[in-house]
Amino acid sequence: MFKGTRGWMTATFGAVLLTAGAAGAAEVNVYSARHYDVDKTLYETFEKNTGIKVNLIEGKDDELIERIRSEAANSPADVLITVDAGRLWRAQEAGILQPIRSEALEKAIPAHLREPEGHWFGLSKRARVLVYNKDAVEPAKLKSYEDLAAPEWKGRVLVRSSTNVYNQSLAGAMLAAHGPEKTEEWARGVVENMARKPQGGDTDQIKGVAAGEGDVAVSNTYYFGRLAASQKPEDQAIVSKLGIIFPNQGDRGTHVNVSGAGVAKNAPNKDAAVKFLEYLATPAAQKVFAEGNYEYPAVPGVEVHPIVAGWGPFKEDELNAAVYGKNNAEALKVMDRAGWK
Repeated sequence: MFKGTRGWMTATFGAVLLTAGAAGAAEVNVYSARHYDVDKTLYETFEKNTGIKVNLIEGKDDELIERIRSEAANSPADVLITVDAGRLWRAQEAGILQPIRSEALEKAIPAHLREPEGHWFGLSKRARVLVYNKDAVEPAKLKSYEDLAAPEWKGRVLVRSSTNVYNQSLAGAMLAAHGPEKTEEWARGVVENMARKPQGGDTDQIKGVAAGEGDVAVSNTYYFGRLAASQKPEDQAIVSKLGIIFPNQGDRGTHVNVSGAGVAKNAPNKDAAVKFLEYLATPAAQKVFAEGNYEYPAVPGVEVHPIVAGWGPFKEDELNAAVYGKNNAEALKVMDRAGWK
């Protein structure tokens, strides 16, 4: 179903993929909230190597979750792909995913990046980091998310709204680390330190720091990667002014979120759906995820894009993604009470 194959995805994915077409199902229906050309390249390669046709329906995360829920037993959905553990948890809570057991997935994907019962699996990672102005910030004085609430950062912090799912997951991880009272105290401190009211996306926060509207921004790594890879002189000028801090290296590690997928509850092509997820967890497919969108692979040992590698290694928080995903709803309440709009 896909046109314009890029041609640079030619690796062999192993016997499990090459023989998958003989297993029965000839198609898999994928509902995806990831809108990247690199993903379509992956789907084309899966079709080529297995003979299983990928039927793709794209949409916004919450809209796809609601669509599958409303379709109920008649849903043609086999796989849901979405970003952020918070949304994966919402899909699970909506009852539209089924638990699966797969030795290949459980071996490839670290335990903290998948739902313990197999409702969903992380397929790529993005760290939530601090982007700072090199002329205004001494990195040694900004070591943790907790530091963002310190008085010395008053009027210097740029961050998205509390309605943003990435911030809800970060606050969900803070809830797991500190409990509701200390997390609310932290959120109030962040609000006090905001350079402006939350507005725009992660890229807007990064550009705001470069423009001097604040000194430090909270952002997912792949947004910075996109700017760093840009050939536009104005983007290169922005990146040249900035640095990245991986928070909490002295304790629990940097918060890492996922994009991931699960098998739909009423999947008409369940076997093909499982094979599709197993394929996305192969090293070759993981490398495409990593190189195509400046993400970190979920599977250990897979190379990252040179731009991402240039930021250096870091310690990641190994809190299970299902925990901070589940905490999203409470995290939003905590942030709203703190005045984080």
